[in-house]
Amino acid sequence: GTARHDREMAIQAKKNLSKTTDPVERLRLQCLARGSAGIKGLGRVFRIMDDDNSRTLDFKEFVKGLNDYAMMIDKEEAQEIFRIFDKDGSGTIDFDEFLVTLRPPMSNARKEIIMQAFRKLDKTGDGVITIEDLRGVYNAKHHPKYQNGDWTEDQVFRAFLDNFDSPYDKDGKVTTEEFMNYYAGVSASIDTDVYFIIMMKNAWKL
Repeated sequence: GTARHDREMAIQAKKNLSKTTDPVERLRLQCLARGSAGIKGLGRVFRIMDDDNSRTLDFKEFVKGLNDYAMMIDKEEAQEIFRIFDKDGSGTIDFDEFLVTLRPPMSNARKEIIMQAFRKLDKTGDGVITIEDLRGVYNAKHHPKYQNGDWTEDQVFRAFLDNFDSPYDKDGKVTTEEFMNYYAGVSASIDTDVYFIIMMKNAWKL
């Protein structure tokens, strides 16, 4: 049902965009309008621009990142958002902090169930989900492409991991942050904690 949630969320985000004047919320909704991977995609654009690996951006880089990602934001709005995140007035923002703040807020109950699913998938317990981790947990044999002989088991696993990975940098590994970001997107389209938890339990047999 993830694709359906994605569509619902994107439609909802587009609707809310016309109502909100809060610049951070507008940016968040523009990302969510692209689906669950929207926020992660913006993070990837920022990472590419961070040439010196400082994990920070100055205003020029920030605006360029937003433009590269085709975000509809005027300069005043961008300045306002930048100021909100540049808490110490240093003229740079930490983009990990930026992405966490941009992520739709989730209750602790939701975060906990997401982490339960992550821990179940992360068989080796090293904080990263890989193809190796999935072998005993995720059954590839039911996948239509495996059944008709198009894909090997590993290709099914890889496609599965790519769902959670960033669109521009699929490395076949999914970190806690990527998993959380993905489900923060899904969570945004689900009103109640109870329903979200049931969905997660069913999806991951928790």
